[in-house]
Formats: sequence, structure tokens, C-alpha cells
Amino acid sequence: MNVTTLILAGGRGSRLYPLTRRTNKAAIRFGGIYRIIDFTLSNCLNSGIRKIFVLTQYASTSLERHIKVGWNSLFRAELDEFVETRPPQYWHNDEGYHGTANAVFQNLDVIQGNGSDAVLILSGDHIYKMDYRKMIAYHLQTKADMTIACVDQPLDVARSLGVLSVGNDYRVNAFTEKPDNPVPKPDDPTKALCSMGVYLFHWDCLQEALTLDAENPHSGHDFGRDIVPLLVSRGAKIQASLFVDENKKESKYWRDIGTVDSYYEASIDLVSVDPQFNLYDKNWQVRAFIPQLPPAKSVFNTTETGRIGAAFDSLVSPGVILGGGSATRSILSPGVFISSWATVENSILFDNVKVGRNSIIRNAIVDHNVTLPAGTRIGIDPEEDQKRYAVSPKGIIVVTE
Repeated sequence: MNVTTLILAGGRGSRLYPLTRRTNKAAIRFGGIYRIIDFTLSNCLNSGIRKIFVLTQYASTSLERHIKVGWNSLFRAELDEFVETRPPQYWHNDEGYHGTANAVFQNLDVIQGNGSDAVLILSGDHIYKMDYRKMIAYHLQTKADMTIACVDQPLDVARSLGVLSVGNDYRVNAFTEKPDNPVPKPDDPTKALCSMGVYLFHWDCLQEALTLDAENPHSGHDFGRDIVPLLVSRGAKIQASLFVDENKKESKYWRDIGTVDSYYEASIDLVSVDPQFNLYDKNWQVRAFIPQLPPAKSVFNTTETGRIGAAFDSLVSPGVILGGGSATRSILSPGVFISSWATVENSILFDNVKVGRNSIIRNAIVDHNVTLPAGTRIGIDPEEDQKRYAVSPKGIIVVTE
């Protein structure tokens, strides 16, 4: 089966604002050296998928540069392999992509030109490990028109996702996007069966559905809100494919890190003794592009004066200098500099952040290229933090330029 893959990476990511003020959500750092999209792309690479279009739109410069510099060299054009960014072409309208379904609709000609039997549609902003070949095999076995990868989620989480109702054969008989009252699973009233945003379409089914959707002036042109309910109403054979986790942990790991709090929680978990997400599995590697930088370095160990350069329970990227300051339970991205007598705790520092002397930074996400002057206090006085910075519902402070 000839499968073409499309990764949706054009969204504004408004729930992650202000981190997405100048950067596409899929290009945001995660775990120090990675970009969020690296996890989906690594899944593709580990699954043997080598025909990939990345649909970009909002603030896409850094994302497109990352794909070009960090990923293009892994694909061989002479073997018809590629990872290619596709911004809006403005052939159909002058507004770019407006909805996930419309983004794919505007690229139907490219998919058709690739001679595809099936189309795999992925989100570029989720963290998980999945072998897509298993889903493709299930799709062929069931002779489905469309297959949706799904995972169990608590009911409070399911309210922000697409919820499926299935029969005994896991054929989808109903689908509701972000319901106020999710339908619980028959065997577990505390959880619902939710879409992972991973869709596999037979080519003819996708082409027909997107064409009908494009002709509907009342549609929002979204896969969850419009395309899946349309196909259910038309009697298409839609199968639910249960998530097979390659993370090899006791509980399945899939995260939609669409808010500041969910992003922070998933990130900080990585510094724990036994993180839920395993970055160190050589059998399912997550690939990152790391610029040519010197090794991380710590200097000064003067206990008499407290001038100690050290990191504890932290991820420390190349190019980081702990110049007499310390980091605890934190993630330091490439090029971070922590000056003498500064302390960073429970925080995420993006590329090239400079922390001045005698500063205290707690429970914060500091955007790339931010310089914090000597004596900065963040995470100490909630009232002052509210005046100066964006603060999430759970009290995470976001510092931007």
C-alpha cells in the first residue's frame, strides 16, 4: 500500500500563548534539545514512513528552517523519499488554510500526484510513541474507509478531545468533538474512548469527504467537528484502532500539550527519576537536531561564598554554562547561561536565556533569548508576577522578551 503522510502543523496554538506569540506550536522546545514536532517525525522514521508533507501556516519560519536543516538530510530523493513543508498556496482563496480539513483539501492535488492508496494524517503537536505500521495493517485487515487511532482518557480530559462510540467490532457509530458530557466506556465509566488526532483514510473516501465539506458553507472544515461526523452519517466504515504504545511503560503515554500547564507538567516530568516518557530507549529513538555547540559546563565550587555552578535533577543541553549559579528540577535548553549566585528551580529555560547574578527563578518558563537582569525575582511574589508576566491557571509564570 502506497501511503502518503500529512502532518498538520499550521495552527496558531493560542492556548500556549505567549509562547506561541512568534513561534509555531510545533516548533516549541520540549525536553531541552527537541522540538515538539520531532516526536511525530521520529514516529514516522521509526515506522518506516518516508513520504511526508508538513502543512505549515502560522509563524512558520522557525519550523520550516528546523525541517530543512534538521530532517531533510535523512531522506533520499532518489528513492522517492521526502519531508516537505507545504504552506498555503492561495489557489483556492486568499485566506490560507482555514481548518484542518481545508488544509488537506488544498493539498489533494499533491496527494493524488503522489499516487497514494491511503493517506495518514497526523498532528504535529502531540507527544507519544506509535508504530503507524500496526495501524495501517489493521486498516487493511478491516477494509475500512477510515481508521481513527484512539486512547482511553479520564472524562475531564475527554471534554477537550473527540470522543468515539463503538460497537463490539470497534466500528465507530458516533463521534462527538469536545463534548460537555463525554460518553463513558461501557467497561469503565470513569473513562472515554478518545481520538488521538491520528487518521488513516482510503484515498477515495478522503477525496469525496473533503470535496463535500468544501462545498458546505456552514462547515468549520475541521476533521473532528465536520469530517468524521459527515462520514458517520453517510454510513462509511470507520474503525477505531486502539493505541499500541511503544513507550514500554505500565500506562499508555499520549499527551496533547496544548496549554501552558499541560506543557509544563509533561516537561518537568522528564527530570524525575523514572519519567513517564522514556527518552532513553535505543529501540525507539527520538531524533533531534542539535546545533554545533560546545559541551555543557559548570564552573566555580566555592562553598564558603555559595558560588557554586551545578545542576541537580535537571536536563542540561549542549552549550549551557552554569557560571556559579545552580539549577534544580529544571530544563536548560542550548546556550543557557546562569550567572553566579543565581538559582533556578522547577523551571524551563529556552535557548540562549541569560540569568543574571543573584537572581531567583521558580516555577517559570522563560522564552528564548530573554536576558534576566541581576537580582531578578520570579516565582517569589505572586502579585508582582501577575503584574509583570503571563501566569497560567496553575501558577506557572511565562516570561517572554
